[in-house]
Amino acid sequence: MESSSKLPLHLCHVHKLSIFINRTHMFFHSIALVFLLYYRASFFFIQDTTKTKATTLAWLLVFVSEILLSFEWLLSQSFRWRPVSRTTAPEAYFSAEDEDADFGGIEFIQDREDIKEKYEAFKKRVREKATVGDTGSRLSRDHPAVIEVIQETSSDDAIQENETKNMPLLVYVSREKRPSHPHNFKAGALNVLIRVSGVISNSPYILGLDCDMHCHDPSSARQAMCFHLDPKISPSLAFVQFPQKFHNISNNDIYGSQHRSIFWLQWQGFDGVGGPGVNGTGYYMKRLALCSSSIHEDGDPMKLRQSFGPSNEFIKSLHQNNKPDMLIHRKNALLNEAQLLASCTFENGTKWGEEFGFMYGSVAEDYVTGFRLHCKGWISVYCNPPRPQFLGRSYTNLDEVLVHCSRWTSGMVDVLFSKFCPLIYGPLKTYTFVQSICYAEMALIPIFHLPLWCLASIPQICLLNGIPLYPEVSNSYFIVFSFVFLSLISKHLYEVLSTGFTFRHWINEQRIWMMKSVISDLYGSVDGFMKKIGMREANFFLTNKVDDVDQLKRYNMGVFDFQTSILFLAPMTALVILNMASFAVGISRVIFLGELDKFFIQVFIPFYIILMNYPIVEGMLIRKDRGRIPPSVTLLSP
Repeated sequence: MESSSKLPLHLCHVHKLSIFINRTHMFFHSIALVFLLYYRASFFFIQDTTKTKATTLAWLLVFVSEILLSFEWLLSQSFRWRPVSRTTAPEAYFSAEDEDADFGGIEFIQDREDIKEKYEAFKKRVREKATVGDTGSRLSRDHPAVIEVIQETSSDDAIQENETKNMPLLVYVSREKRPSHPHNFKAGALNVLIRVSGVISNSPYILGLDCDMHCHDPSSARQAMCFHLDPKISPSLAFVQFPQKFHNISNNDIYGSQHRSIFWLQWQGFDGVGGPGVNGTGYYMKRLALCSSSIHEDGDPMKLRQSFGPSNEFIKSLHQNNKPDMLIHRKNALLNEAQLLASCTFENGTKWGEEFGFMYGSVAEDYVTGFRLHCKGWISVYCNPPRPQFLGRSYTNLDEVLVHCSRWTSGMVDVLFSKFCPLIYGPLKTYTFVQSICYAEMALIPIFHLPLWCLASIPQICLLNGIPLYPEVSNSYFIVFSFVFLSLISKHLYEVLSTGFTFRHWINEQRIWMMKSVISDLYGSVDGFMKKIGMREANFFLTNKVDDVDQLKRYNMGVFDFQTSILFLAPMTALVILNMASFAVGISRVIFLGELDKFFIQVFIPFYIILMNYPIVEGMLIRKDRGRIPPSVTLLSP
């Protein structure tokens, strides 16, 4: 980077064509929604002797559902308002590196084998350090803090030698856990690491990475520094976020596990209006951003202790201008101090998790932390280079997907009913108003998906009883409803194709969206409400990422695996059975009563739902393998 100091460290590309398409679509779709809602509202002002209480109630439920879904759609357009992408250190430089990598011959191969051998030895040492002491208690929620420096030997000479060769230290940290003290889940662990690393290395930048992800490109730190060291944005830049990408995604991606909408679309739009939120992994965070609210060189020591806790060494590290210490001459003293920083009582009476570090109070600590940083005036950037910087393992069965989404929904409900509710806390504090709308959409979308239950059942029940809810084909408002439907699915198809995916991916995204929206959002919302009213404690349950051979085989073949809880299966099958019955009755009305003009939309809705959810129909009626829907669930669902 020094050799190219006269050149910009990074470039920001504004997607002008996408902006034009997105805003044009917003305009025409919004007009159509106004006409649609006017048609719904006019029903309640028309004097009609054929109206019944059942008809009025059905219209009211569908009307409210359409209002909420229209509002959710409007909020979601904030991600499409100004999409940008960024590129970083010149292409010629990377090309030179790639060319150099081709040279070396036998020596290069031998060097690679040596590194592989040392890496295996390194993994063995990590496991040995991780199992020091009582292994049984280490895996429980009742064990002391453990801080270990992992290296070839434990002598100070080895540490000095490591620094001389610019080799980074590896420190194993296991915070203290006691049943009587809340540990604040992942956010609590991250705050312990911030404090411990502050007295050991005090690096100005922190890489956050989940345990199931690994670095795929060693240049990720250098690319992040192209933003962090840029004088134009560095003073206000809190973190650089890379996308989550995965090494185990099949070609079909039937469960939408690579999160195309988030990492290929939403985060680019987020970046264009002030920067994306913290994604939980794959980010380079500026340490100062997490601990900067009231740090001054002449700060009151007593006030700093009240805010940051009773560690003079950590408070001292806050005033060292982030100069690395590297644990050279004070190894034992600092390790003892690190034990204190990792204790479960250290945060008592402090502002950790409220003003400093990662925010507490929700299992969605990454969302709250990013939102809090942006409300304090920081910005962030999103970098999505062609080569994945980090790779991990994503979900390969339906159970993992639904559990993960339920957990996320529960966290969003926590946020909505907290002081960090984006509708109240953020509109006047974030970098732009549109950025606060992005945060609001993320928090509200699970609640706004609950009305989908009405649209998946009320028109169908009304069709069974011969009650029309939509305009006839000959009615001019039929065009309005048709336009809204075609506008939504065609825009989604355009976004899928324009980001390099296929028509098959579009179908799979539609399918898994329906399943997650009516199942995960329902259970996650109920779970969040129950926690808020004190009926159950917060539960950060990890999804099971152990591959089952048969499940993995079905996943790679593009076949849904329905080995999941009956609480997930029963509602899905019940809705599909209702739509199948409704479609059958609708076809009968069309054939025998000639009511195609009257009930066309209400016949089309269950047809579309059945088509998109064909894997559920197949799982109920056709398949015989272990991954099918159990017959008992199918029989009990109606």
